[in-house]
Amino acid sequence: MVLSFHELQGQLQAPWGREHGETGAGEPGADFDLLMVPSLTMDPSQLALVTGAHHYEERQLFSLMRLRNPGVQVVYVTSKLLPELVVDAVLELMPGVPTSHARRRLHLFDTDDGSARPLTQKLLERPALLGRIRERLRPGRSFINCYVVTELEKALSERLQVPLLGTDPALGYWGTKAGSRELFARCGVPHPPGTGLAHSSADLAEAVADLWDAHPELGSCVIKLNEGFSGEGNARLDFTPLALAGLSRRERVVRLGEALEGLPMPSAAWKELLAQQGALAEAWLEGGAELRSPSVQGTIHPGGLVEVLSTHEQILGGPGGQTYLGCCFPAAEPYRVALMQHGRAVGQALATEGALERYGVDFIARRFGETWDLQAIEVNLRQGGTTHPFMALRAITAGSLEPATGRFLSPTGQPLHYRATDNFSDPRLRGLMPLDLIDIVAEAGLHYDPARLQGSVFHLLGCLSEFGKLGMTCIGRDPEQASAVYRSTVAELLAGASARSGTLLPLAVD
Repeated sequence: MVLSFHELQGQLQAPWGREHGETGAGEPGADFDLLMVPSLTMDPSQLALVTGAHHYEERQLFSLMRLRNPGVQVVYVTSKLLPELVVDAVLELMPGVPTSHARRRLHLFDTDDGSARPLTQKLLERPALLGRIRERLRPGRSFINCYVVTELEKALSERLQVPLLGTDPALGYWGTKAGSRELFARCGVPHPPGTGLAHSSADLAEAVADLWDAHPELGSCVIKLNEGFSGEGNARLDFTPLALAGLSRRERVVRLGEALEGLPMPSAAWKELLAQQGALAEAWLEGGAELRSPSVQGTIHPGGLVEVLSTHEQILGGPGGQTYLGCCFPAAEPYRVALMQHGRAVGQALATEGALERYGVDFIARRFGETWDLQAIEVNLRQGGTTHPFMALRAITAGSLEPATGRFLSPTGQPLHYRATDNFSDPRLRGLMPLDLIDIVAEAGLHYDPARLQGSVFHLLGCLSEFGKLGMTCIGRDPEQASAVYRSTVAELLAGASARSGTLLPLAVD
């Protein structure tokens, strides 16, 4: 009998969503097979903006930490075969488990297709490969985990007849900009003034005029494509040079329309995307003595239990200051608990709609005197840039989150912090192989040291040689130490790369 996607999801067991060790070897759910499909099934025009995007399939390698449990088998699929060194670099981070023992329960598959198409699409085109993968999975004891769930991932679940732990793409509206604002209003979570969706430049100009008419004190707004991610598809519109106050409504709409036409939207296909998915305007929050971009992450387990996992301070940059570059964990103490409360409320609303697995909520925090004002700006129904560094911290330290405070404590009770990025880029790193990186790390003593509770963990090694780009999570016992580890890691990597750039000796000639 062939089961539907929803019937398959009915087989999911609550313990399968636990990634951090609560499920002991003798408990139900500890014995399962995990199929990881780290496909970046997203809009090609926006994905093209991410340097080395095809290597981002490596980011979910930290899910291999599930192999700490001897009853777990992991099947990891990529577009191109992963180098053994890249895989071993992750397995060797696991405390208390010999790499050889974990490696026997890890099975790597690839499509041998390096094209820019989504990995899931490549898999669906290869029935023989799917058959070999299916043979590795035990019926009734297996599930799929993905970066994001679309109709392609849903089709993969039904083709393999293996349940997928993730939100049905039919619920994707709740992860859009418009859906996020609707959730915030329902949950009573504070959020900035904004507009509904518009699907043309003319309608968007009218919507922005409505926003300004209602809030003439605004200095700016941000235009957001409804399905943009990581800040791509966002652009700031400054009202000040437009002198809107002295114009009639019609004149305001015309002037706003002209300003929208000249807006430096990051996406090259902006007009097409506007027509397809729509865009909205939201107040650009200013004022206050300090401005930050915190976020909260959670997961919804099968059965509907909501778990708040972490909080972060996001590091944003790019031309409009809207592009995600990295993060610091945890979020600042003055508003961390409030973040977690808002995150739980949104998670419970999502669970009511039928959502599963990862979600995140991004905020703006403004300080007025001793008070912080939190405003929610969007929901993400997928894994994100904060997912893998926290998975790494949890796995290599065997620590846990303190629910009452949001602090992460090592087994000895020491709070731990980190600074992480997917975007450490420098031309001097180009040409370095992963083995060169390992040598630099070993010589400089950069790796995480469990005795000192500090050091760095690396990912995206596949981006290194071609793009001079690397991901890393730099851990310390307080925020200052984590930042110091980050700075010293950057300095040592660049020094090591420069030292190796001219070390090639000429061949001896007889």
